[in-house]
Amino acid sequence: MRKKVLVLGANFGGMTAALAVRHELDGDVDVTVVSASDHFLFNPSLIWLPFGKRERSDITFPVAPTLESHGIEFVHAAATGVDPVAKKVTTDDGRELGYDYLVIATGYRNKDDVVPGFSENANTITTLVEAERTGAAWKRYLEDSRGSRGPQDVVIAASQSAGCFGAAYEFLFNTAYQLKKAGLRKQVKLTYVTSEPFLGHFGIGGLPHGEQLLGMFLKKEGIEARISVGLDHVDDGALVLGDGERLPFGFSMVVPPFLGQDFLRETDGLADAKGYVQVRPTYQSEKYDDIYAVGVAAAVDVPWQTPTPVGIPKTGFPTEVMAHIAAANIAAQIKGEMPTKTKDFGDIKAVCVMDAGNNGVIILADKMLPPRKHGVLVPGPQAHLMKLGFEKYFLWKMRNGHVQLP
Repeated sequence: MRKKVLVLGANFGGMTAALAVRHELDGDVDVTVVSASDHFLFNPSLIWLPFGKRERSDITFPVAPTLESHGIEFVHAAATGVDPVAKKVTTDDGRELGYDYLVIATGYRNKDDVVPGFSENANTITTLVEAERTGAAWKRYLEDSRGSRGPQDVVIAASQSAGCFGAAYEFLFNTAYQLKKAGLRKQVKLTYVTSEPFLGHFGIGGLPHGEQLLGMFLKKEGIEARISVGLDHVDDGALVLGDGERLPFGFSMVVPPFLGQDFLRETDGLADAKGYVQVRPTYQSEKYDDIYAVGVAAAVDVPWQTPTPVGIPKTGFPTEVMAHIAAANIAAQIKGEMPTKTKDFGDIKAVCVMDAGNNGVIILADKMLPPRKHGVLVPGPQAHLMKLGFEKYFLWKMRNGHVQLP
């Protein structure tokens, strides 16, 4: 009897794991994907959406046709519970789905209560809906800047415990670029607020010369910075920092911390207090041999302490690596072998392109987390072109299910 693999989530981790396990077993397995969203989202392009450089249709596609063309069933529903003993998952439409092996790739949700006033008064770009809302706020800001109010200050922030610092930097530099295009840059004070202990920490401990390079970028663009500070609260029209400083704004964007999904915490021994699944280097749950977790859903220990807490970025590239490892290990178990493929999160290569509107930085390192043998940041307009090209390539790759490609 063919084994059943159930995958929760249909974005970077879920799509990759589902397609990869089918590939590993030459189709001799039943795979079902369950997801609250029926579209794949290329999250890295959310930095452009508020400025009208991308629309929803440019960076999403329906997942059902892709999955079904590869013999994978798609269930459009949100998982609400896991029973590891009965090997069943419940969904919000009342279904119970059985499995032999389970892959959790349910991604993140914003920690909306990170500080008082965040939900009511802050814009963010970490989800498609929020990015669209931020786009509406940016449009109002430009209209107000040309009206009786005149140009107002702009504040971009990465809060305490945030993990997606790359997106914060990208949005910061894209904001500076868009202000320049609108003829407002010299009239607007642009401030970057970050919980990082130094510029270019990125939640990965920094890279050689990164602090100097980011400092140079900020100086070139005339951007002020507040480093190693958290937020106290967000007022209507002002960001109040943990040290009491008040930064008024006409427009702001804040990257908050992420959390795992609530229902995962309700399963005994599966997830930590934040809803992240505690995993081994095989990406198996620490407690359950037949449950895997990849991407943001997998817990990763922060190997340092900083004056203001920072998180770790579990971005697309490491998520793909985790998903392939999980798929290979599930295939091994189905074949009656031991799951031996491993790769600690910290040992995955760091590969990132940070866009800056018409410029940017390519970030490369042999390991995600220190100690490393080498790491480099390469600035220049080629970074912007590389990100544009990668977006097109990756959407084509995932839409056609070619997850075996790099």
